[in-house]
Amino acid sequence: MKKQFIYHLIAFFFTGSLVAQQTPAPKQTKAFTIVGATAHIGNGKVIENSLIIFRDGKLVYVGTSMVKRMYEGTIIDAKGKHVYPGFIAANASLGLAEVDAVRATRDVDEVGPMLPHVRSLIAYNAESKVIESMRPNGVLMAEITPRGGTISGTASVMQLDAWNWEDAAVKVDHGIHLNWPDSFTSGRWWLGEDPSLKPDKNYSKNIQQITNYFKEAKSYLSGNRTEMNLAYQAMERLFKGTQKLFIHVNGQKEITDAVHMAKELGINRIVIVGGEDADNVASLLVKNDIPVVINRAHRIPSLVDDDYDLPYRNAKILIDKGITVAIGMEGQMERMNTRNLPFYAGTYAAFGLDKEMAVQLITGNAAKILGVDGFTGTLEIGKDATLFISEGDALDMRTNNISDAFIQGRKIRLESHQTTLWKRYHKKINGG
Repeated sequence: MKKQFIYHLIAFFFTGSLVAQQTPAPKQTKAFTIVGATAHIGNGKVIENSLIIFRDGKLVYVGTSMVKRMYEGTIIDAKGKHVYPGFIAANASLGLAEVDAVRATRDVDEVGPMLPHVRSLIAYNAESKVIESMRPNGVLMAEITPRGGTISGTASVMQLDAWNWEDAAVKVDHGIHLNWPDSFTSGRWWLGEDPSLKPDKNYSKNIQQITNYFKEAKSYLSGNRTEMNLAYQAMERLFKGTQKLFIHVNGQKEITDAVHMAKELGINRIVIVGGEDADNVASLLVKNDIPVVINRAHRIPSLVDDDYDLPYRNAKILIDKGITVAIGMEGQMERMNTRNLPFYAGTYAAFGLDKEMAVQLITGNAAKILGVDGFTGTLEIGKDATLFISEGDALDMRTNNISDAFIQGRKIRLESHQTTLWKRYHKKINGG
């Protein structure tokens, strides 16, 4: 009986090892030199026949291979291939839920309406199988954002090859996410109510509640704080200007109201998330240096009278008006769909946006909006060696085949449970 128990125990741990997350890559100990690839810098520039060298997790040379330079460490011949900075998914919820149908795996939405003190990184699961499936498409970093309520909580930026959230965090508590109310409402059709849009009589009241909450927090922070209030304390950096306010808002009137409220409260570091109709208030956004994290491209138009291809042209429309743009992931099956980030950028490129600007949406622009551009997001000397090599155009699902990827100089593995299944059934189909 005892032996049987031991055998069962061994089998349990062996099975667990098969399904566990692959071990994160160790710290870089030797230099790498990538030769001959087309380098997409992430700021709109391209270097043909490039030479990229990095050691100790940092880029030490980025230029053309025509310049005489001593190669270092492991040499990767990447002629005919492409090098990109690691793609960054903004407004994502990776690691906060694993199986939507299983409540115990969902930490994406905390109970309560006003939760600035809820920190997404605490609930972040670095061993998520979903996260593992991001890396083979070049998605190597993400802004982990809570959902729900009026103030959802505080987001952090993570790299996607780590043991735990402490190892993963590259920018901690960089922004608070606020969900702005709609000025229109519609009836619940499933209850027989009129589903057409009509002005929401409570819109002004909802705004006032938000304004009052922010004013109360500001008053508390400027007082003697005799009683501890964790929610108000979490907003201190917001008023000091060292943290950003991400406002999830759609509609011309709503965007205008949200920006004016924030400015009146002394909050100047603002990001609009979603931003439907943002092109109609572009002058306001440009004047106040407010970027927009737009929704992903593969969706239907929001209104029945919108052009069918408006979601595909949205990035170009905003950029042509001078607005800094990145791509967010919020929406149906968002965690699974985050792996398609490069292909959303590719769709924007297919509908008029310059290809390198499309790359910039998910590299340099995303890094700037999330406040990590000082050390990542572009291939520049001194920045983190977070990058990957693709055999073709990384924005095209037909050619985005990644051969090597690095996070902070660490050569990461690209296998996942999905690639394992692909190899398994590829052999079956081909008689292996």
